[in-house]
Amino acid sequence: MFDRLYALPAALPATVGAAFVAGALLASVPAMAQPAATSLAAVAAKIQPHRALYTMSLASARNGSKVSGVRGRMMFEWADACDGWTTEQRFQLRFVYSEGDDMAMNTNYTTWESKDGRHYRFNVRKLVNGELDDEVRGEANLKSADGGGTAQFTKPEPQEMELPPSTMFPTAHTLAILDHAAAGEPFFTRTIFDGSDAEGPTEVSTVVGKAAAPLESAKDPLLKVEKSWPVRMAFFPTQSDSAQPEYEMSLRLLENGIAESMQIDYGDFTVNAVLDKIEALPKSGC
Repeated sequence: MFDRLYALPAALPATVGAAFVAGALLASVPAMAQPAATSLAAVAAKIQPHRALYTMSLASARNGSKVSGVRGRMMFEWADACDGWTTEQRFQLRFVYSEGDDMAMNTNYTTWESKDGRHYRFNVRKLVNGELDDEVRGEANLKSADGGGTAQFTKPEPQEMELPPSTMFPTAHTLAILDHAAAGEPFFTRTIFDGSDAEGPTEVSTVVGKAAAPLESAKDPLLKVEKSWPVRMAFFPTQSDSAQPEYEMSLRLLENGIAESMQIDYGDFTVNAVLDKIEALPKSGC
């Protein structure tokens, strides 16, 4: 789910500066065993399929940042397709640079992931100033829950990529975050493949904070669940030797799978995502 927000960095310009030292500390946390299928099934039973609309804006820009403004919207949809989970993200973003230039970017990112977490399809299409800038399409399969697998791209060009053991797809990773949160296990690191670009998987180190009750100011019943957690994730491309993350993401994650708020830190600038509207989608009933 929010792992699908891995697509957001693919939509942002490469102006990343030095990331927080905390990210390097997160990278040192050892990987933990994948949650049991029965445990993940219990977590999945609480998921509320939904469509959410977020307002995106620049939260802060550090000295020397080339980005001076970000504004736009993101639509995120997480649906139950009976045999799998489907997601769709649509970004409409405008970036303003310190030199005075600006750039309009539209990204559409759709996926399907089997509920056993072993099969995955992805399609990304990105426009910059109205012109096609990038298109990624393909599928990936894992041999077993911890046995690695392969990804096959049909766009931007045909290629096959090996996925290392213990790779997870995004929705399975989101469910694992909720499982660790419910179990009171705050640290874990996994390799995630999301297909948002052709660069391969990403190492994601996660820290889950203490559970809290929902905000009393929440007006929508979908946001009034029993528990929510602050989650911090640091993203490290597996092809990089850097001890610093490429970016970090903070969010307030509800036990029904809804992100109440998000913040993405690229080192030299930070983007906020504020939830404006939430709509329930039907469960499959399968």
